[in-house]
Amino acid sequence: MTHESPAPWTITLGELDEKMGVRILEQSVERVVATMPVEGNRQSFGLLHGGASLAVGEAVGSWAAVIHASTQGRTAVGVDVSATHHRSAREGVITITATPLHLGRTLTTHEVLITDAAGRRLCTLRITNLLLDKR
Repeated sequence: MTHESPAPWTITLGELDEKMGVRILEQSVERVVATMPVEGNRQSFGLLHGGASLAVGEAVGSWAAVIHASTQGRTAVGVDVSATHHRSAREGVITITATPLHLGRTLTTHEVLITDAAGRRLCTLRITNLLLDKR
């Protein structure tokens, strides 16, 4: 008898993700990549809203953690997120890429990079998720 790992969870956009215009490009344990338009996600000075960067970065990093957890028949919840804003954008589409720094049995930590169309780093996030048994 062989033991097979459960199939990885497939990302489903939430209401906020849909409102922000998030699109998923890649999803695996090793990497989750999404895009989001700047238009519709700007603050009053015409720049990409820092809160929008945090919201999409946390979503993509959490999705990556849930994909990892799902291969163990578990789920994940965020327990810590921090971000550094390096520059902003006024237009175009940003790319959000989550890659694992640590994939444990109890915790995961992902680095999430947000870049503009020219590949310039706009924001770097680090998110830690707690792995939990499904209820």
